[in-house]
Amino acid sequence: MATMPVPSATGQPGPAPSWFASLPGQALLDSEWPHLRGLLGERPGQPWLWLGPAAAGAEGLAGPGLPLRPGAGGWAGAVRCALPLPLANESIAAIVLQHPALSGPETAALLSECARVLVPGASLSVYCLNPLSPWRWRWGGGGPGASEPQPWRRRLRAAGLAPDPVSQGIGPRWAAIVDTTLQHGPGVRAAWVLRAHKRVVPLTPVRARKPMRIGAGAGAPAA
Repeated sequence: MATMPVPSATGQPGPAPSWFASLPGQALLDSEWPHLRGLLGERPGQPWLWLGPAAAGAEGLAGPGLPLRPGAGGWAGAVRCALPLPLANESIAAIVLQHPALSGPETAALLSECARVLVPGASLSVYCLNPLSPWRWRWGGGGPGASEPQPWRRRLRAAGLAPDPVSQGIGPRWAAIVDTTLQHGPGVRAAWVLRAHKRVVPLTPVRARKPMRIGAGAGAPAA
């Protein structure tokens, strides 16, 4: 996959190149690519949403989808938008949230929006750097925030989603090389991926949502 330089991990443009454009960053994104592509293609012909630093390289993906990368004040790509997402309720069959770099309230708001736009039975997958990996010295203070899976399970549950009990480790262990294999649990891999599902029938009654809600969005300028 051909990845491209993106804004800084905070979502704001800056003078320094993004960490994901570095050799270690590219090795990690390329390690995640085959698995990520499989997640977005699980429901052929149905729309997907990809939010992450490598979303500019979505040309090889099949089916209708919306790849958005972090941008100033929100997300950029085919549209430029902030929250709420400019998508109808229960209109997206798969979501990938790749290495988010948001504060607590921003994360909660984004996960709530993801839960809103997911169709029942669909899944959201989160990729995050592993703070227990010896590979962490390669990002130091230049990459996005690392986290163990458990805090993300709590956030996903709070958004009304059902996370898997075990995450999967992905990416290199030591050297800045591409390693696309998955393992049970994060271990010492550079990153992990955790999947959560939107229940077809919620465990507890929920307030009915409005039929549609479209957020503020603007067409991206011509390249």
